Amino acid sequence: MMDAGLRGKSALVTGGGTGIGRAIALALADAGANVALASNQPAEETIRKLKSHGVRASFISADVSIEADVQRMVDKAASQLGSIDLYVNNAAIADHQPVTRISADAWHRTLNTNLSACVFACREICKLMIAQGGGSILIIGSTAQYNQAYGEASYHIAKAGLRTYKNTLALEMAPHGIRVNMLVPGHFLTPLTEGIGDESASILRGEIPLRRFGGPQELTATALLLLSDRLSPYTTGAEFVVDGGLSLRPLPLVTDEQILLMNRGE
Repeated sequence: MMDAGLRGKSALVTGGGTGIGRAIALALADAGANVALASNQPAEETIRKLKSHGVRASFISADVSIEADVQRMVDKAASQLGSIDLYVNNAAIADHQPVTRISADAWHRTLNTNLSACVFACREICKLMIAQGGGSILIIGSTAQYNQAYGEASYHIAKAGLRTYKNTLALEMAPHGIRVNMLVPGHFLTPLTEGIGDESASILRGEIPLRRFGGPQELTATALLLLSDRLSPYTTGAEFVVDGGLSLRPLPLVTDEQILLMNRGE
């Protein structure tokens, strides 16, 4: 594998106890980066696996929907690691409600966890990165920012907000040598998506040109690419979609068999 130049770097990953965050944290450790993993759930096993790569790894308990917890998380990570060279904003929740039933609690919880947490964390992390002369930020988005879905207004608004915020953050941080990019997953098999149900899962697979869901490990190479100053030194403000083609959303006018046959020259 190509050397991403991340050995000895220090990374903070939110939502790192499970799913996509965990996979990226392990990939960073495998690349030689020291990792502070933030989560509101215990992650002893993940910390052990991180340390097995011969890097420093620590756990920070944090509820990123609370601004004070975000501030404490950043301060603690900087203290534990000595610096924060890389930041992966991954923490997310999905609390879906139809538009006539959106509660204030669910609305604020969704916006605070998925959007405000990123704004507040980057506010503090960028101060550190400016002082140290650079850094790299990776925001984990979602194809929800492109496609609509019934009952998911709050979640989609939060993800669309992340995209807009990423653009402004990239603009303002560019003069300081801080790159900001977004990784946009489609439907991946994680605790966030596990409750979809068999029937809905079958329908959704039919909307994905590759006809399957992704595994978190299939995102890690792209995450390292975007975080690496060696591999992506001139990339900022970018969105890299990894979704099996879900965002293409072709109209269901042909069968799988017809799709296979149309380009076989038969």
